Amino acid sequence: MMHSSTARPLRACRPAAPLSGRIAVPGDKSISHRALMFGALAVGETRISGLLEGEDVLRTAAAMRALGAEVVNHGGGHWSVAGRGIGGLTEPADVLDMGNSGTAARLLCGILASHPIFAVMTGDASLRGRPMRRVTDPLSACGARFAARQGGRLPLAIEGAMEALPLDYRLPVASAQVKSAILLCGLNAPGITRVEEPEATRDHSENMLRHFGATLAVEVQGAGRIIHLHGQPELRAADVAVPGDVSSAAFPLAAALLVPGSRVRIDGVGLNPLRAGLLDCLVEMGAAITIENRRIEGGEPVGDLIAAYGALRAIDVPPGRAPSMIDEYPILAVLASCAAGNTRMRGLKELRVKESDRLAATAALLAENGVRVEIDVDDLIVHGTGAPPAGGGRVATQMDHRIAMSALVLGQATAAPVAVDDSAFIDTSFPDFIGLMRGLGAVLEPVSA
Repeated sequence: MMHSSTARPLRACRPAAPLSGRIAVPGDKSISHRALMFGALAVGETRISGLLEGEDVLRTAAAMRALGAEVVNHGGGHWSVAGRGIGGLTEPADVLDMGNSGTAARLLCGILASHPIFAVMTGDASLRGRPMRRVTDPLSACGARFAARQGGRLPLAIEGAMEALPLDYRLPVASAQVKSAILLCGLNAPGITRVEEPEATRDHSENMLRHFGATLAVEVQGAGRIIHLHGQPELRAADVAVPGDVSSAAFPLAAALLVPGSRVRIDGVGLNPLRAGLLDCLVEMGAAITIENRRIEGGEPVGDLIAAYGALRAIDVPPGRAPSMIDEYPILAVLASCAAGNTRMRGLKELRVKESDRLAATAALLAENGVRVEIDVDDLIVHGTGAPPAGGGRVATQMDHRIAMSALVLGQATAAPVAVDDSAFIDTSFPDFIGLMRGLGAVLEPVSA
């Protein structure tokens, strides 16, 4: 079993009083990555507020600096990026280390593929084990060359195209990362780059491309979309207010739904419909969720979420919802374990290639704490009793931050405490998760390893 070098085991216990408070969660990770990248590719100075200062995003900031952009942290989530313009990036002097961030690595492949420079990219042990061919294979068609370890794994050497060709690619499976990598590559290629996706995936790249002045057309075709991007635009610096990450908001929301008498308000959360599938599930489960102060910021829909305790019922989650909530299945499974009836989450093949085999890890989390759970091919079936499970388990997180946070939320509802073998890596996506949850009244205590 993998552990971080300084494991921090943690135990979650049922609090004596309801959870309550008004909070903001860290900025959206997907939008934070893209704000830094598009800022580096634009002309002028982009100011960013609310940037997620987790390890993954800081790796992107360091990479854009290494490629010649001036990236400055002004404190409190306020950053500025003085961009180089499309085609203006410079060759990095050293290896680009992307840490644990698959998003940063795959999107950066797209940028580098159409710039006539040489770069080498690596990451931590987890990222070096994840395949990159689903981006490097289609990107090769622009004229870039990639050399990697067996199976297309990092470290990866990239020789960008001298004169990039526009791409025309149909994604075999829905993937916002692959789509975004191809669009980023197309920015520095003449003509029109065309991407066809079989199902609509999160469209932060398209929203931000428009925000920075690119010409982009999106055509809906059945469940999917066809995107046409006009290459070699002059991207202009544009300020970005990063909304709160709905994937992070899911944890305090879920805790409020599970602890009797609780009521929690989370301000300024991103509500992009291609990301907010969990909210659709919660409404179907009968959760007491309301949205106030809806608005648009930086091309993205935003609102304030209020969650209150109440009974939950089982639902059947269709496979088509997976792209809009791929990271939320572990916390949805925790909620399902406390709901009345059997919840079936369909078509979770994509979960097997996340930070861990997240499908197996989610099932193990529940089983360890007294929940009856089954995996049927790529479906997860959770047998809820309408009351919290017994708890008392020690969860092997496999260095997966979402498994760790989901287990710690479950422990707020169970009779016996729920422990995780390590919480150190939660900071990669949700800095101060523990402090924020404690501020609402959650009980999280260190335990000896």
